[in-house]
This record gives sequence, C-alpha cells and structure tokens, in this order.
Amino acid sequence: MGKLDTYHKKRDFRRTSEPRGKSKKRSGRCFVIQKHDASHLHYDFRLEVNGTLLSWAVPKGLSTDPAEKRLAIRTEDHPVAYADFEGVIPKGEYGGGTVMIWDRGTYKNLRANKGSNDERRSMEDSLKDGLIEVWLSGEKLQGGYAVKRIRGGKKAQWLIIKMNDQYADARRKPNRTQPESVKTGRVLDDVAEQDSTGKSS
Repeated sequence: MGKLDTYHKKRDFRRTSEPRGKSKKRSGRCFVIQKHDASHLHYDFRLEVNGTLLSWAVPKGLSTDPAEKRLAIRTEDHPVAYADFEGVIPKGEYGGGTVMIWDRGTYKNLRANKGSNDERRSMEDSLKDGLIEVWLSGEKLQGGYAVKRIRGGKKAQWLIIKMNDQYADARRKPNRTQPESVKTGRVLDDVAEQDSTGKSS
C-alpha cells in the first residue's frame, strides 16, 4: 500500500481543495503546524520524512514549557504539498472545517548524530522506535522537541515534550498570544469567512 493511500481514500477531491499530492522528496526537511477547527479545535503537527508528511493531531498544540506533556494522536501521512494548505474543508468531508498555517519552518533530526554508529537513528528508525527528537527552526517555535509513543495500535498515542534548552519558557503561551497565520497574517475566523467556498489560499 502506498504511503498516501489512506489520505486519498478519505477525501473527495471534487469537493475539497486539499492537495491530492504524491509521495516525493524535496531538498531540506520542512515542518508545519496547522491550526484546524474541525469537530474539535486542534493543531496538526507535520514533519517531512522520506517524501511525505508524518502527521499528529495535537489537541492543545505544542508547548514551550518542558513540564507540559502534550498528547498527540498519529494520523495518516499527508503529501508534502499539504504544508502550504490554508483554507476551508467543506462540511461533510473528512476533517471538515478551517485550516490555518500557524507555524512552519525546517527541522533537524537530533538522533542522527548521537553516540556511536549503532546508536545513530534515521527519522524512519526513530518512528519505528517510538522516539523522535527534532530541533525546530520555525517562525514561532524553536528548539528541541521529543515525540514519544506511549501506546501503539491504529490510533497510536504519543506525547510531544519541549526539551529544556535556551528556547524553553514556561511563561510563554504562543497558542494564545500568536494566533495569526504565518502565511497570510489572518486569524482562524478570517480564513473561515474569506475561504468559505473551500478554495485554499
């Protein structure tokens, strides 16, 4: 089964403007965090790995406080082109609701250079291990984050935890203080109103 088969089966591209996309490689490693007002408001955290975007739904979004462990639910892989999607998914479609690009940038795999050769892990290895460690260089979020699997199965549960580095800040609340899109400067309500036809920006 192809990496994007589940993504394609869940969507009717005659109705939604989400990118159909293909599995493909591109230079660098991007990440994106999309604020998604669907049946429940949440944040979708996506990491480009080997031609697709690994994806997690994070109900409370990523924190800058190392003491806060944020629950994340692993979802289907998305095409790399999805990293640029901002708009409205029509009601009745899978994930119906408003999507906004809350943060984006590039990342580094922190486990790639740890210890001996036997201990160095690719992103694919890290996913299988259930432990991903990345350094984010985004417009809103920076620094190290650990993504740890706590339960397997069809809807695997993970925790996303901020590492204790120079960007850790228990007082900072970026989800609350920086609600705007890094792509268009709009807030979620503006995207919902302006893109109500389902046409993405």
